[in-house]
Amino acid sequence: MSIFILLLALTIWGVVHSFLASHLAKGLLPLKFGGMDFYRLAYNIFAGISFLPILYLMATLPNQQVYEIPSPWNLVMFGGQLLSIILLLVAFLQTDALSFIGLRQLFEKGEAGALVAHGLYKVVRHPLYTFSLLFLWLSPSVSQNSLTVYIGSTLYILIGTYFEERKLLREFGEAYARYQKSTPMLIPGLVKKTGGR
Repeated sequence: MSIFILLLALTIWGVVHSFLASHLAKGLLPLKFGGMDFYRLAYNIFAGISFLPILYLMATLPNQQVYEIPSPWNLVMFGGQLLSIILLLVAFLQTDALSFIGLRQLFEKGEAGALVAHGLYKVVRHPLYTFSLLFLWLSPSVSQNSLTVYIGSTLYILIGTYFEERKLLREFGEAYARYQKSTPMLIPGLVKKTGGR
């Protein structure tokens, strides 16, 4: 029953989150006042707050241990999680962080328009997703509830990445198409081979 409740909560969160990220939602909910665009900031705040009930359910629903990595290997996994957090922060800082949060839109008109293809974005196109997934799956102690949330979050990220790629292609056109050909999506070194000699 816990698995079903968590999957249902994740599905509802994912559908709402995805809808609010769409151009349709932005058109329906124009959060602009006095030349200041609050949409991105409000979206990020809502996404964070609305995920808290899932964390609450994960902690309070009936649960059982699936596996626990023994010492010293658990320390290796903790080290991998720490490295993932550091690389997440680096990737975040390599974007236009103020636009990502939604603060730049409060004071400047229009969305940030630069394609980021340097630093960790030269290794994979979505390092924020790559290192988030690494952080989840390097957990040395996994219960039934946490495993359910990890699987649901992974599926959401993979599906969301597909739609984000389509949005980025519309936004950046040929520049993004070239970037797709030269840089893997989530796994370093995994680039689609194209025809040729």
